[in-house]
Amino acid sequence: MNTLSKPILAITMGDAAGTGPEIIGKAFVEEKLSELCNPVIIGDFAVLQQALGYTKAPISLRSISSISEAKFEEGTLDVLDQKNIDLNKLRLGAVDPMCGQAAYEYVKVATELNLAGEVQGIVTCALNKEAMNKAGHHYDGHTGLLAELCERPGATMMLAAEKLRVSHVSTHVPLIEAIHRVRPERILKVVELTDEAIRRIGVEKPHIAVAGLNPHAGENGLFGDEEIKFITPAIREANKRGFHVSGPYPGDTVFFRANQGEFDATIAMYHDQGHVAAKMLGIWKGVNVTLGLPIIRTSVEHGTNFDLAGTGKSDPRSLIEAIKLAAQMSAGAVK
Repeated sequence: MNTLSKPILAITMGDAAGTGPEIIGKAFVEEKLSELCNPVIIGDFAVLQQALGYTKAPISLRSISSISEAKFEEGTLDVLDQKNIDLNKLRLGAVDPMCGQAAYEYVKVATELNLAGEVQGIVTCALNKEAMNKAGHHYDGHTGLLAELCERPGATMMLAAEKLRVSHVSTHVPLIEAIHRVRPERILKVVELTDEAIRRIGVEKPHIAVAGLNPHAGENGLFGDEEIKFITPAIREANKRGFHVSGPYPGDTVFFRANQGEFDATIAMYHDQGHVAAKMLGIWKGVNVTLGLPIIRTSVEHGTNFDLAGTGKSDPRSLIEAIKLAAQMSAGAVK
């Protein structure tokens, strides 16, 4: 693929005290990802250079000050250096507001570049929610932050692992609040966002399954009536609008069926219902996709892995999959 025909992806470094800086170098050594995209790393050059020392990854870094300076050379990663980490103060594996502030800035810069059309998609390494909040940025994670930066409050997440793709009616809220959010208008919105995302990866007419909220999907009202009052009406309306939607199905079987290829995507009613299903397939295989944004964003499915920071033992597989999916989804945005 010609360099000019490949999407430019902004890859954020994540929390400097975690394994994000390490898996970036590893990812581009273990797979020929530069054949799929033109990567630009948004992070701190000194931290990334230090991380190469831990992993011994045979790759070079080049500091740039704008996307226009990127050369996209094989074996060298262009780094848009934010210079926002003091290496003398960096404590690997520790929650630190300095790292939380820096991680916030990486996401903000990457988002602004994407909104301005300078990159076609962004891929994020993990940030630490506590560190970001201690730095004064009070978000539930990447999804809430990106929703605000893009002015899209209805954004949600989809997890993709193997054949399983799971979107969520709600994510980082207390379970009692998640139950209150199971309403037809929200379910319909997630159906719409999911259908759009699945079409972007090449499925012409996605079949979307909807999980129930209660055990056995309520058993006709025996174990709860949310399916009767809210979920089934939303499914009926979705089909009237031209989507291919079925359910509600019991949450203890629908994800297995989806991973067998029966459905193209599944909608979970709350965070753990969808996350447990996806992560059981292997946390290193999964990708987090934010739906409902005017930009393309994928992410690793795991956290900062503070316990592995500095050991060189970090696993880049989730990042590799996130980069592959972002490249696939953003290929049509190349001018």
